[in-house]
Amino acid sequence: DLQHYFTVLFGHEGQKPLELRCDDEIDGDEWVEAIHQASYSDILIEREVLMQKYIHLVQIVETEKIAANQLRHQLEDQDTEIERLKSEIIALNKTKERMRPYQGNQEDEDPDIKKIKKVQSFMRGWLCRRKWKTIVQDYICSPHAESMRKRNQIVFNMVEAESEYVHQLYVLVNCFLRPLRMAASSKKPPISHDDVSSIFLNSETIMFLHEIFHQGLKARIANWPTLILEFVRNHQYSLQVLANCKQNRDFDKLLKQYEANPACEGRMLETFLTYPMFQV
Repeated sequence: DLQHYFTVLFGHEGQKPLELRCDDEIDGDEWVEAIHQASYSDILIEREVLMQKYIHLVQIVETEKIAANQLRHQLEDQDTEIERLKSEIIALNKTKERMRPYQGNQEDEDPDIKKIKKVQSFMRGWLCRRKWKTIVQDYICSPHAESMRKRNQIVFNMVEAESEYVHQLYVLVNCFLRPLRMAASSKKPPISHDDVSSIFLNSETIMFLHEIFHQGLKARIANWPTLILEFVRNHQYSLQVLANCKQNRDFDKLLKQYEANPACEGRMLETFLTYPMFQV
């Protein structure tokens, strides 16, 4: 009854072993080999990344809800202000109607008086424009305006830099990490899953977080998610593992094939692994 029978044991407590059986020995060996190459830790990491992505999306949704409520209150206040202004206009129109009989007598006014009033009106307009120009010039030269200009420049530069940074992380993950992870699952892997994890560290997690942050920046400057970057602490070890893996001729050949991708623009894997260090 136990022919072609094997058991899958997990490395942590509380997880029951899986008892499996195959129809023949070849099929059983293939299953055992495939399970040996599977990485349960990678699945846990992907699950954790998705949970973080979901939490940040929920935070963004909550922020948008708060903003929507604020806009709703502003619209209500504006409606109230519009009604008040309408009442003032009606009152002014009534006052204007009462003053019309007196204005009829002004048609017989002396021409010189009309010219004087016209000059006075012109001077009042000129003084008003001059005063407004002075106010605008004073504000442009004020510390507050300079602070706002610097702030806006910082924001625009940050959005532009974040866009370029997300693109570099995308190339790192899609042109190197994921293909090497698939190569590590082949029958004759040129590199192991542990070495892939040591080289790339948590770069995929960093990419997901920065994609979320980049989308939030484009919509609205939101709170930057706090992240303790183990990537920085282990970066030197990552490069050392990569150098050791390059001693494998098959891996080195495969890596050069990935680096020939037009998206890499002639840059090596070490360059993309260093981008997060520059960003920090």
